[in-house]
Amino acid sequence: MLASETARRTALRRDAVLCAVFLVLTVGLWFAPTGFEDRVDDSAVRCRARVLATDNSRILQFGVIKTGIQSVTMELLDGPFAGRTVDGDNQLQGRLEFDKMFSPGDTLLAVITTDAAGGISRVNPQDHYRLRLEFFLFGLFAVLLLAYAGLTGLKALLSFVFAGCVIWKILLPGLLRGLPPVPLSLAVTTVLVAAVIFLVGGIGRKGLTAFIGSMLGILVTCLMALVFADGFRLHGAIKPFAETLLYTGFGQLDLTAIFLSAIFLASSGAIMDLSMDVAASQNELVCLDPQITFGQALRSGLAVGRAVVGTMTTTLLLAYSGGYTALLMVFMAQGVPLENIFNLNYVAGEIMNTLIGSFGLVTVAPFTALVGAFVFTRRPAAAAAPAELQTEVQR
Repeated sequence: MLASETARRTALRRDAVLCAVFLVLTVGLWFAPTGFEDRVDDSAVRCRARVLATDNSRILQFGVIKTGIQSVTMELLDGPFAGRTVDGDNQLQGRLEFDKMFSPGDTLLAVITTDAAGGISRVNPQDHYRLRLEFFLFGLFAVLLLAYAGLTGLKALLSFVFAGCVIWKILLPGLLRGLPPVPLSLAVTTVLVAAVIFLVGGIGRKGLTAFIGSMLGILVTCLMALVFADGFRLHGAIKPFAETLLYTGFGQLDLTAIFLSAIFLASSGAIMDLSMDVAASQNELVCLDPQITFGQALRSGLAVGRAVVGTMTTTLLLAYSGGYTALLMVFMAQGVPLENIFNLNYVAGEIMNTLIGSFGLVTVAPFTALVGAFVFTRRPAAAAAPAELQTEVQR
């Protein structure tokens, strides 16, 4: 009992140190410059505004498509010009995915361009204001996570914010600077996998097993993407907004390598989930029977992996295809044959994403089971295992 309490306190201190380290890293990344701050227009002021009136007389409508200019009269609600009533033009391009229409009473995000004297030069009603609702939903998510998972929820929330900072501050600027996309994305993915697994799962045999298993599965996904890239004859411009990069001063970017890097980066989350499921089940098993053999631990890990891998593979299919529901409906409505659909480059790109990501899921389960069987049944560590494993179970 004393050994168990000592191990629990040791684990809590280790968790506290780990959380403190990642908190410092997250804050440092949050304030770290990306190197692209100079591209932000310093003369622009962003603030909330309430729509007072609109004038649609300059809008032409063709069915559901609208083009022209909507004049918007608005009251600025915050910022240095709060309380001012200004006019702005809402340019409609005839593209429903980009156009927006305002009505009196709407709250929008206004971008104000100032002149040399610091006054208002032009006001652009950019879009409906959604930031407060987004912050509310994130706060509600954080509260529910903390209420349900406690300390583990706090660590999960910290890993979530850390991952976002790493992607925004390291991965994206590195890609824009022309660093090799595949090595950079693989390095970033390794950091993120280590952060999530060791922060949430703890530094121990369970975390080590899940990390090694995850990385083996991600490496399989990476190699598969590189091997089959030429056969699919796909380029990175098939992804939304990828081509826009070429017209904004980044024509030197290798969009195809970025596309391939996104495959194993996108599947790494599901791979981590499956690896942790297998590692946690083996950890529980060894906790109940510290004298379990290598073969027994391996068979148990494989059994859990088989039970989970089917649903996880379907999860990838739903995740990738869910965003293309409207496109698939268009194909069906126009009577496009399935052969034509599956052969289209952007559809083939999603198929490549799904299938190669699924290879990572299928292989990560046996990889993790094999690593876990070796790690959890090492006899030199078995003497201290019961207290350690009890602590991990309590967490």
